[in-house]
Amino acid sequence: MRRRQRRIALLALPALVAGVLVTTGPAGADPTGSTAAAGSGRSQLENQEQARLVPIKLAGADMLDKVVAAGFDIEHGLKRVPTGIEGEAVVTAEQVAELKAMGVEVLGDDVAFEWSDEADGGIQGAAARTVQPASHEATVRIARADWFTTKGQGFLYVEARTTEGQQADPIVEMQLENDSGKRTSFGFARTMSRFVDSGQYMFHRNLFKLDARPNQIRVTSSTGGVTTGVVSDWLEDAPPPLTENRGYKSDFVDGYRHPQQLYSRAKEIARQYPDIAEIVYLPNQTNGYQRKAQATIGGTGQAAVVVSSAAWGHEGGNDVTVEFVDRPGADLPLAAEVAGKAVRVLLAKDASGALASTATEVADALRTQSQGLIDRSHPYRTNAGTGIVAPTAGPVALTDSLDQKRVGAPEGEVPRGPVTIPVLRIGKHRDGKKPGVLIQAQDHAREWVPATTSLESAERLVHNYRSDRETKNIVDNTDVFFILSNNPDGANYSFYNFASQRKNMTNHCPDATADPAQRNSWGVDLNRNYRVGSGHDGYAGGSTNCVSGTYQGPEELSEPESKNIIWLVEKYSNIKFMMSVHSNGGQLFWQPGAYIADGRITTPRPPLGDEAFYWQSASRILGQVKAHRETVVTPENVGGSSDVLYSSAGNVREDLYYTYGIYAFGWEVGGSVYNPATGNWQGGSFQPVWEGDPNLVSGHAETMEYANGITEMFRVAADWGKDKKDPTSKLVPGNGKYRGPVDVRFETNEPATIYYTTDGSRPTLQSPRYAATEFREPGQVFHVTETTTFNWFSVDSAGNIEKNYDPTKNDKRNNYRTATIKIDKR
Repeated sequence: MRRRQRRIALLALPALVAGVLVTTGPAGADPTGSTAAAGSGRSQLENQEQARLVPIKLAGADMLDKVVAAGFDIEHGLKRVPTGIEGEAVVTAEQVAELKAMGVEVLGDDVAFEWSDEADGGIQGAAARTVQPASHEATVRIARADWFTTKGQGFLYVEARTTEGQQADPIVEMQLENDSGKRTSFGFARTMSRFVDSGQYMFHRNLFKLDARPNQIRVTSSTGGVTTGVVSDWLEDAPPPLTENRGYKSDFVDGYRHPQQLYSRAKEIARQYPDIAEIVYLPNQTNGYQRKAQATIGGTGQAAVVVSSAAWGHEGGNDVTVEFVDRPGADLPLAAEVAGKAVRVLLAKDASGALASTATEVADALRTQSQGLIDRSHPYRTNAGTGIVAPTAGPVALTDSLDQKRVGAPEGEVPRGPVTIPVLRIGKHRDGKKPGVLIQAQDHAREWVPATTSLESAERLVHNYRSDRETKNIVDNTDVFFILSNNPDGANYSFYNFASQRKNMTNHCPDATADPAQRNSWGVDLNRNYRVGSGHDGYAGGSTNCVSGTYQGPEELSEPESKNIIWLVEKYSNIKFMMSVHSNGGQLFWQPGAYIADGRITTPRPPLGDEAFYWQSASRILGQVKAHRETVVTPENVGGSSDVLYSSAGNVREDLYYTYGIYAFGWEVGGSVYNPATGNWQGGSFQPVWEGDPNLVSGHAETMEYANGITEMFRVAADWGKDKKDPTSKLVPGNGKYRGPVDVRFETNEPATIYYTTDGSRPTLQSPRYAATEFREPGQVFHVTETTTFNWFSVDSAGNIEKNYDPTKNDKRNNYRTATIKIDKR
């Protein structure tokens, strides 16, 4: 009952969800059907070798939206820097010029941003926060001050705000000082970096190297505000990972895996361990690693014709040929004749015997007279098709171009046709009574490490169940669902055709972008195809351009892959946790994930209790990542994704959290690793070399360390499921008489949401919720000037209510908490 009440409270957030679109279907017997591959990216070339990664710098989120809307494929490894956003684009030489024309700064190949020792950026978890609470009069507040070490080097991250930060003329500057430990003086003054996103002031922040851990910092604004704060530790006290347990087995994955290998191993695990594992088949089949055979005939001018087969390439489309034929004579009509799979277009001639068929006329003839062999035929892109078509030198073969394998791709043909995605379910008690955890990998095709990380996590569960006590506790007390590749079509295309493929292979493009040279750019970004805060509702970060890397699809939940996720969480309502695993940014984030650009209006922020629970869980998860080889996901890269990354309209996390009350994380594995040899942070990639320097980026190291983190998420879920203890809370300072106005705030012994009243009424789930002072800050401070009675109760993340209070009933016991602040005005 109490857990149900907790979910009611969560779902009382402002509604953003349209009607639920769910496609039901069989999800039982092993279906027939094969695997597939997909399409994305803005490259207008057939082969990936013709495009390259180019480092770029954008002035801010507004420019990012414009570049994405224009169809450019911007890499996930975006990073906020003091003067904008840096990242990489997959572009050709011609497109580099287009970027420059849009105002994008194209950096040299060897240029990468590094925080200087004088100004840098970061964050901190609410549960570990020890900075001073804000006074109602403060114009400067310290939100976070974090100390962490990696590879023997110390770093301090500070995030602070000024209430005058939005001021643009003159811009308010902030100075940061730190001591060198307890009872030492402040020094080392630095100017902090001011961050503005979509026209809105965010904060000032810094990340810089220090050799000694400071105890306190002091921040001063150029308008005279000043405050001090205590430094906290970030990921400094993580317990040993399970891999250090005696006899614990790990390191099962020895290389990248394409979808067929992933799915085959998932099914084999279910066969090997039937007492703790099974396969659930998702009902909606994907498009498949298949597409229509095509050719562009006659160049790219007004006389060019784009031709597409009616049949999939492997089902006969690749056998179709088209020939444009010149005949002797004059006053000849345009006609087409078909012999088997050969289509001959007999071009028209005028009275003088000159060719007279335009591209538009030829395209119409192919559609109407090809006896069903040709599906789409049209002038090239936006051409009017007014040019006179020339005869071809002979028959032109249509092709789906899926027989050309990328250099270095695994051996073996990719099965064609739609794919049924298997879900590997692991748990001793798969009856819906244990908390479920959904691990969803590879929404984006080119991200290969998330799949190996997820498979490694699954292997550890089944191999250690009978020999490791902590693993047995996980399997006995959770119900884990692994989608090892949620985008098999795109993943196969990435392995075998175009390594930078991001989207699936569903082609929603109109004629203007449906020619063969656009094939690498077709598809839908699955993580922009959901219903909450979507681009269809005006949120930023999803594109309506079908060749954009973030194309959101023609409508919400248009894709089978996204429909499947909704089907899964509705069928298995015990799923309470979700991790969408991506790469390679090195971030861990949650809600809010999207905003309306005009005014930077985000989706609703989670209640302070949920925010604190996210931070607490993140600290546990990332502590286990660090335990492998001291890789630190820096605090600047943790929190609401729209705050630490960018707006991603229509992402899966927000749909699951706001619609179903699921704690939904997004994880960008990989990212920067500190290299002690150079003293710099080295960036990651989507497909890093599998083996490499243990101090640097490699697929193997990332797989192992992030599998540690996923395993810790399972322990978080197990602890959550066993949590039956009520939270406790207090008002600080509490009951008493005060000589004048006083600042008070709530404190809890664990992450919990507080509902309170100040008018003497009993608190309910409809009462105000205790909120943060500002996003990414501790709870608000009440400035009490009149005698006031606070009545309240707290609810923890597992749904336990303080003192077993029932806010839904008018219980005469009224066993909620209460405190009166008496103000003596004498």
